[in-house]
Amino acid sequence: MSYLEEIQVKNLDHLGIVAGLIDEIGIVKIINNKLGIDVREKISAGTVVKSILINGLGFVSRPLYLFSQFFQDKAIEKLLGERIKPDYLNDDKIGRVMDELYKYGLNDIFIEVVLEVIKKFKIDLKCSHLDSTSFHLDGEYKREEDKEKQEEEKIIKERPIFIKKGYSRDHRPDLKQCVLDLITSQDGDIPLFVRVGDGNESDKAVFGKVLVEFKKQIKFDSIMVCDSALYGQENLQLIQHLKWITRVPMTIKKAKELVQNIEVEEVKDEDKEKRSDLNLESYTWKEEIVTYGGIKQTWLIVLSEKRQKSDLEKLEKQLSQEEKKSQKFLKEIQSEEFEHPQAARYKLKAINKKLRLLEIKEVELIETYSKKKEKIYKMISLIIKKDEEISRKTKEAGKFILATNLVEENKLEASEILITYKNQQSTERGFRFLKDPLFFTDSFFVEKPERIETMLFLMSLCLLIYNLGQRELRNCLKRVKKGINNQVGKVTLRPTLRWIFQCFQGIHYVILNGVKQIVNLTKERRFILSLLPASCERYYL
Repeated sequence: MSYLEEIQVKNLDHLGIVAGLIDEIGIVKIINNKLGIDVREKISAGTVVKSILINGLGFVSRPLYLFSQFFQDKAIEKLLGERIKPDYLNDDKIGRVMDELYKYGLNDIFIEVVLEVIKKFKIDLKCSHLDSTSFHLDGEYKREEDKEKQEEEKIIKERPIFIKKGYSRDHRPDLKQCVLDLITSQDGDIPLFVRVGDGNESDKAVFGKVLVEFKKQIKFDSIMVCDSALYGQENLQLIQHLKWITRVPMTIKKAKELVQNIEVEEVKDEDKEKRSDLNLESYTWKEEIVTYGGIKQTWLIVLSEKRQKSDLEKLEKQLSQEEKKSQKFLKEIQSEEFEHPQAARYKLKAINKKLRLLEIKEVELIETYSKKKEKIYKMISLIIKKDEEISRKTKEAGKFILATNLVEENKLEASEILITYKNQQSTERGFRFLKDPLFFTDSFFVEKPERIETMLFLMSLCLLIYNLGQRELRNCLKRVKKGINNQVGKVTLRPTLRWIFQCFQGIHYVILNGVKQIVNLTKERRFILSLLPASCERYYL
């Protein structure tokens, strides 16, 4: 045997961190307990799920039909277990496991994983955030034509989703899609609840039901935070036993009146420093007690200086664009010849529907004759500003209203309401992660809606693992009061886990003459490992 034949080099990179986080949570054990272990199988369902999650967090953008290739150059026995080969992870095996997961109940499995994470890592559940996004899909799906037959089925359902066209957050209304509802914790953006819905589903129709279902599944006293899609009389009645903070839509008459007529309070000198510490120096507000939908609430009318400046600039730009547009319309209508006065006024009415801040007003309708000596009418008109509409938009600039049912018991300070709502970005960060081109969203080649739901379940598990690892790392750095260098060489206490993954590129698992060792494990990498859960270290040390 030659010297070269006695050496085996496999890539480990950051995948040991991912595998360690999966072990620390206990995902393999949970899956195997749910689906069972068949002794005739070369690889258990839990290990298959672990391999999918490792692939998903490998950031290589390879779809599942290239799945086994992902592990060809990886230390697969180190990551998944002795005697496991890449060809065990073929698409047939993965497909069977995905079908078993769906049949058992994706929601039940996810909730059990989440409860384990909450208990083991002491996740603070004071506030939770709900939002939704859409994923566009290609191809035909078998259940599309059955929609009309099942309109009466429950929104929180046991049936497969319908892949349909609907409101697209991806700005692709031409493509079919499905919707993902996501609830995350304010503490570390940990996903607490996921639900996949039909492509044409409305947030207003389901958000209240999602929160009720969430409360049934995970019993704790959390303040639910959501955008204006939640705020409606039916939803408020549905969630009246929950604590909530949401945004009030400006379509509500009472909200319009308050924004127009109430002036926010000026900041007192003694409060300026406190607001600066909370990063709220550019906000002012005023509280009002309001009853809407039969629920007594605190409405916080907020003025953001930055947003006010942006809104006024947009208003000025809109006014300028309409002035150019209205000049063209004016020229057009004044040069046109009409057979009847009604035709001229009908055309004017149609033009004014296209304008928001300006109006073309009739000055005079002149009766005259055309070159053919036929009676015609020509309109003399002028452009005027809609002062009332411009004034309304000017007063509304930078203002929005937050509502909460925490009025007397558990009453929150105004600053706490605002800070809590601003953390709604928690779910948005999750959606950005799930839609990252380096993530395996391209794996949506699967043909059945059931597989789409299962894929989103697995992607959500990846998000949970990623955010949990990032939370643990940042909390440890905060405790030891020692930072690490970021991408530009500056010391930070809040690195992204993706940067840590990049720092671990080039770590190899080497077998030389039967001796196994990890190479390129530098002092800095050892320090990072010491900050992560103990299960991560075991893959490297």
